[in-house]
Amino acid sequence: MKTIGKINTNYIYSANDTVPREFPKYTTQLMNLANSNGQGTRPSVVGPMATYFQEFLEEVPAPSIEDWEEWYTTREPEAKERAKARILPQIERLKEAIQLIDDSLVDTWLDDLLIDKTYNGLYVQKAIIQKVSEHFNVPYAVSSAADESKGIDGYIGGTPISIKPDTYENLTKLKEQIDVPIVTYKVNKSSRNIEVFIPLDLDPHK
Repeated sequence: MKTIGKINTNYIYSANDTVPREFPKYTTQLMNLANSNGQGTRPSVVGPMATYFQEFLEEVPAPSIEDWEEWYTTREPEAKERAKARILPQIERLKEAIQLIDDSLVDTWLDDLLIDKTYNGLYVQKAIIQKVSEHFNVPYAVSSAADESKGIDGYIGGTPISIKPDTYENLTKLKEQIDVPIVTYKVNKSSRNIEVFIPLDLDPHK
């Protein structure tokens, strides 16, 4: 197999004999956000688009965008109004929120992003150690610099443990030798919640 080049959005529009619609600068970003908040284009609101389009292609052998518009609006004549009913109130809320953004609020937002979220997003070991200690109902301690050099991130009771992401075992070029139980965690990308996994033989009560 060899590549013959890439196809971008403009190429697809041209191949399909369609012209991209034009919008004032920044407005699509705001409408996308309002739609995301209001869930205006979910399948329950506008229909299962991928399924609909496959049905459309099966029914219309030489389709055009005009054919698709007629087919879809016949199938879902109220879809656009249902979507707008969800999106427009979110637009009004965004208008109100924009009026609240000033120098001070941007300063606070940057502190939250660069300081708070970076610290708590990247430094998860302590929270995981605390969670494991609560599971076993024993005290915990974070490791010293000397312990960290041995791969020890903390102690559950008197038991040393190492904290690693769930992808750790899949790495093929592991150079470190860790001789303590490894607690792993997995980050849910959508909710940002962290699921913690402990070895079956981990027992700090022994």
